[in-house]
Amino acid sequence: MELLKGQYNSRTMKKKKLNLRDLNKTSSDNHKRNDGYNHSGLESIVNFNTYLPAIFSFVMLIIGIAMDYFDVAFFKDWIRIVWYAIAYLPVGFPVIKEGWESIKKGDFFTEFLLMSIATIGAFAIGEYPEGVAVMLFYAVGELFQSAAVKKAKGSIKALLDVRPNEALVYRNNNYVSVNPETVAIGEKVQVRVGEKIPLDGILLSEKGSFNTAALTGESKPDTIAKGEKVFAGSINLDGVIEIETTKEFKDSSIARILDMVQNATARKSKTELFIRKFARIYTPIVVFLAIGLTFIPYFFVDDYVFSEWLYRALIFLVISCPCALVISIPLGYFGGLGAASKNGILFKGASFLDEMTKVTTVVMDKTGTVTKGVFKIKNVVVNNGSLSEAEMMKYLMAMEEQSTHPIAKAIMEYKVDGEDFQATEVTEVAGKGLKGTVNGTTVLVGNKALMTSNNITVPTETDDIVESIVMVSIENTFAGYVTIADELKEDAHEAIQQIRESGISKIIMLSGDKDSITQQVAKEMGVDWAKGGLLPEDKLKEVEKLMSETDNKVAFIGDGINDAPVLAVSDVGIAMGGLGSDVAIETADVIIQTDQPSKIAKAIKIGRSTRRIVWQNIGLAFGVKAVVLVLGAGGLATMWEAVFADVGVALLAILNAVRLQRMQWAS
Repeated sequence: MELLKGQYNSRTMKKKKLNLRDLNKTSSDNHKRNDGYNHSGLESIVNFNTYLPAIFSFVMLIIGIAMDYFDVAFFKDWIRIVWYAIAYLPVGFPVIKEGWESIKKGDFFTEFLLMSIATIGAFAIGEYPEGVAVMLFYAVGELFQSAAVKKAKGSIKALLDVRPNEALVYRNNNYVSVNPETVAIGEKVQVRVGEKIPLDGILLSEKGSFNTAALTGESKPDTIAKGEKVFAGSINLDGVIEIETTKEFKDSSIARILDMVQNATARKSKTELFIRKFARIYTPIVVFLAIGLTFIPYFFVDDYVFSEWLYRALIFLVISCPCALVISIPLGYFGGLGAASKNGILFKGASFLDEMTKVTTVVMDKTGTVTKGVFKIKNVVVNNGSLSEAEMMKYLMAMEEQSTHPIAKAIMEYKVDGEDFQATEVTEVAGKGLKGTVNGTTVLVGNKALMTSNNITVPTETDDIVESIVMVSIENTFAGYVTIADELKEDAHEAIQQIRESGISKIIMLSGDKDSITQQVAKEMGVDWAKGGLLPEDKLKEVEKLMSETDNKVAFIGDGINDAPVLAVSDVGIAMGGLGSDVAIETADVIIQTDQPSKIAKAIKIGRSTRRIVWQNIGLAFGVKAVVLVLGAGGLATMWEAVFADVGVALLAILNAVRLQRMQWAS
């Protein structure tokens, strides 16, 4: 079990830690190979060499058992011993060596020591085939384990594969190919069709279509317009594009996500930590019990036979090896992290997989979480019979062109030819709107307070409008108004339904937007309770109040910027659209890369599936071992039953953990 010992032992974590930079260099070197040879053959040879010692030992063991069965004349005495010793060494020597290395470091009671004592003891009492078989199955178990870990790392390797190897940068009036790590912020980079975006940036071309599957788990191409963000690792699908870099290579979203996924394996759950501590106490107790089982019966049994009781003690040692627990539990959590990553959900550690299963209350922000955070014109109402809608909008757009407010941007999306309308002498009235002149005509654009302060009569119907409203006055006469609203995300209703179906008892919405809008959105979505007009510190107080309630576990979902304080303090902080938010990556415990609120329920389901499999493995390991331990101590179990109780159970637990990689969680 050497591989997982290196992977999960916290004392050696730094030494064995997956080095993303080195792996990326290896990946880069592989891409640069251009020697005309197919390197898959070399990889096959390496894989075959990995299994060769076990294959050799298996063949030798089968031949030896066959010669024993047919009572071959020459297969006696020292020839038989040498034969089984040769069969034992390829699989036994690495384990004995590892056990010796552990002893030199002061770590005496390891699974390596248990297996070494048990198998060498079997040779000492003449049970040669059983000694070889135990070590052989142990080696096979390690190979299965290695394959399982390799499968669980598939998501991380997929991310490594999308790390770009070169960037075409515009320097000295020409595009030159350079290492992405040498590209500075603000440089112009060209990306051809089928190539990966080398660094985070903004799109300079009119539009682009990108495959972001490796980053978000979504196979649907993402269409980006000029000026919008693009992320390193996305694949350009349509035409040659240009981007302007906004981050260095080491700070790009893909690099930070890789680092986060890597570090997630080091943040263990309470169950995982308990089992490792338990194994360190449990193993020495088992060794001393085995010694007692060998010698204590001498004082109580009339027909005491040393070899018989030693055999029982060796069986006891093999059965009690904690491999199934030490392997399958970390592997279960590792599988859960990998499965979540494939679905566009990043957990910052196994502990948060556990925490997601305990959540009872979901609190969510509105803007950017369940809504798109992009304002759109909802209605245009003209109150002046002498004006058409297009004419009023020309006056309004001429004024709003001078503003950078998000609502102004939404108004400028309106399709109308207004080039002949020019605004001059535009001044901002703090908290109310804009005042200026358009083509010699006085125009006011803003809220009701602006109209009232200029003695302009506003229709009473506007008092009942919930959405943001922009009123227009032309030559001191109320001309009409435009309502602006934020759109719900496509899966917002589905998200609430699925969160309820996952067993969450309370769903709450807290927003900085005005309370009337928040209440309208909350009612439309069917959340239990909502409150608007909140500053970040107000949201924090509300969440802390919820967390103070007995047995209430709170998950907060926000956009990761102004919600950072609440994300940090909640039991589970979930950031939406974390791919583009530095604050989200730093603060949240879980990141929904696809910006889809429906993934929240999927994160809960993945956490529950992981926990269920981990506890299945714990029950399987303890149950089978307890039964066979009793049988072994009573002389009713042989070394073969011991092999099943140890290696067999470990293999079953590994196969159970691997199921996480194949599970489907309906959106």
